[in-house]
Amino acid sequence: MSINSLIFTSLLVGVFSSPDPSYNKPSYAPPKYEQAEVPHCAKNTTKSWCLEDSEYPLQEVRDALDQHYQSVLAFYKDKLANTDNSVDGLDKLSDEFYLCPSSTEYVRPLRAINVEGKWRTIVNGVESYGVKYTQTARVEECDVVIGTVCPLVPSCYDSKCIQKNIFHRFLVFNPSDYAFPFTIEKFKLPGSCGCAVGAFKP
Repeated sequence: MSINSLIFTSLLVGVFSSPDPSYNKPSYAPPKYEQAEVPHCAKNTTKSWCLEDSEYPLQEVRDALDQHYQSVLAFYKDKLANTDNSVDGLDKLSDEFYLCPSSTEYVRPLRAINVEGKWRTIVNGVESYGVKYTQTARVEECDVVIGTVCPLVPSCYDSKCIQKNIFHRFLVFNPSDYAFPFTIEKFKLPGSCGCAVGAFKP
């Protein structure tokens, strides 16, 4: 074998056995922090969601949205189209009547606890390529102690105020998944303050 053939063979072996070290690295750079079990915004509240968060990873979420624009946009639109109780776009309350006192508002959580009991980062208020990702939930919480007699029900009936919950689907940013850091997860939020009416008391 000639010297030129040996050199050519060595080059081929080098090309096919030593790929570019950056070949297997994701183009999306993972964030430089580890998400805490309980975020700082939840330290002084008993609620399962945060509406304000000084540590919200805005830049990381935006970079990931830009990186996966087409896929996550399809994900987001599918979530909106297939969520029966979606209230995205609404932000005002109509006059309503309740048997039990309650407080109602439309919220756009930045973090929340999913149905598995884990805190997640919700994609909210982040813009990517002209699309602003917002996710709104109608939350209604009882203003009375659960089990209190319904104030507007006659005393001849057994009654009590109960907190009812509803499941919401949110687009979530998951920094530990480097391949595709977005998913749809379920969250249980207070949906209404109901009145359970029992038997008539003669």
